[in-house]
Amino acid sequence: MFELALLVPENHVEWASDALIDRLGALSVSVEDADAGTAQESAIFGEPGLPAPAQGWRHSTVTALFEAESDAVAAASELLEEDDAAGIRQQSITPVPDADWVRLTQSQFEPIAITPAFWIVPSWHAPPAAARCVIRLDPGLAFGTGTHPTTRMCLRWIARQATLRKTPWPRALDYGCGSGILAIAAALFGAGRVQAVDIDPAAIESTRANAAANGVIVDAAMPDAAQGRFDLVLANILATPLKLLAPVLSAHVAPGGDLVLAGILERQADELAAAYAPHCALEIADRDDGWILMTARAA
Repeated sequence: MFELALLVPENHVEWASDALIDRLGALSVSVEDADAGTAQESAIFGEPGLPAPAQGWRHSTVTALFEAESDAVAAASELLEEDDAAGIRQQSITPVPDADWVRLTQSQFEPIAITPAFWIVPSWHAPPAAARCVIRLDPGLAFGTGTHPTTRMCLRWIARQATLRKTPWPRALDYGCGSGILAIAAALFGAGRVQAVDIDPAAIESTRANAAANGVIVDAAMPDAAQGRFDLVLANILATPLKLLAPVLSAHVAPGGDLVLAGILERQADELAAAYAPHCALEIADRDDGWILMTARAA
């Protein structure tokens, strides 16, 4: 494998990336801030729910991977000869050492403790001795592997509330299921019928596969499959869609049921509470690294 690195101005990044992938045979393309680590470094990602401060970096390093050195040389030569390549400069063509990428990827993911007895464990790890309840979950295409504070708080809430309840939740809904981790947790902690919905077909497939791998039954489908009321409604998305979904999610909570919302920054607590005020009284139930968990009990 050989890596071609190009210095590309902001207004040419998309064109160069598309050309490398679509016409010049690159196996992959990545883009990084060429000014990273200097006084000129700039952020292009805003906080969740806010617009990005910029559309791209002033100067980007576009890196393309090729099977052979000759392919990289030919791609660079052809690209730089095009009229649209003004301002683009070749930085280097370097060999990429062979590596066991699967093993390297797996080494980045370790078992995660949700409570002392409840753990998220990748399939290539043995469960810790202290684990009494385990979700087997590998990194995939969908959000939700237990590493993010919002996911951890939801899982923690499920585990703790399950021990306090006299009977399990008869019906549970995971709205915006991602990997299905919350639906799986609800099933493992005794929920009866568990419904998981998402607008992303990859998330639905991921949820089905993960549920099967953990030996639980989860009905994963598109959002219109969520019918009726549920004793537990979970939604770990972001503040803006949570506000828009306030009437929908609230209508799905059965009398006396629990509504659990995550993906909310601490500074967004009041606006979420206001959005749900016509339906229920949201309260902060947990905090983790600037994020909060908000819950309500339906009347």
